[in-house]
Amino acid sequence: MLLPAMPTAVVLALLAVAAVPVRDELYLAIAQTFEASFLGSAAGIVADKGLLVLVATAGVLAVWSWLRDRRAFRTLVVAGVGVIAAYLLSEVIKLVVTEPRPCRTLGIATVLECPEIGDWSWPSNHSVIAASFATACVLAVPRMLWFVAPLAVVLGLSRVAVGVHYVHDVFSGMAWGVLVVSLATATLLPVVARIGARSGPDPVRTSSRPAGPGGG
Repeated sequence: MLLPAMPTAVVLALLAVAAVPVRDELYLAIAQTFEASFLGSAAGIVADKGLLVLVATAGVLAVWSWLRDRRAFRTLVVAGVGVIAAYLLSEVIKLVVTEPRPCRTLGIATVLECPEIGDWSWPSNHSVIAASFATACVLAVPRMLWFVAPLAVVLGLSRVAVGVHYVHDVFSGMAWGVLVVSLATATLLPVVARIGARSGPDPVRTSSRPAGPGGG
């Protein structure tokens, strides 16, 4: 799954670049629509609490893989290092770029309260974290793609719907999360696998294909 992950990061980055010339128009169309809609409250809940679903999913996957598939568990742990790295580096990027929040620049009413000055916009940390967790889950158990990938996209775009991010903030953050987690996993997993090989065989199920959570 490492090879498909890299083109995914490229596509997300290209979407971010394409959104920049029309960033205000896209932002206003989405944020004002949700602010005036009955869907605004739902978008606010998703944007504010939705990450907990991905975190819980990764936690369940960690427990399952520890019990049933240590190779998947090692992948998830290594990818978790990438999740932390992606978030910390995105914080550094924010401090360097210092892009103001669109809700503050354009001065419109939004679903969520506009963050304070100094809480910068690009890239979206929520999107970085969402894409990072989703990538970690998919690299560990590829069949999780169909659940975590749409969820990460919805979580990211909800940050535009509630008015706190531009569209390009979201796609950039997602691209960054996918890229850093993929590179961290590709770099560290062979080292961890060699260490695991010296410690003895993995306790995996005897069936030909272990079923992931909800599978089988």
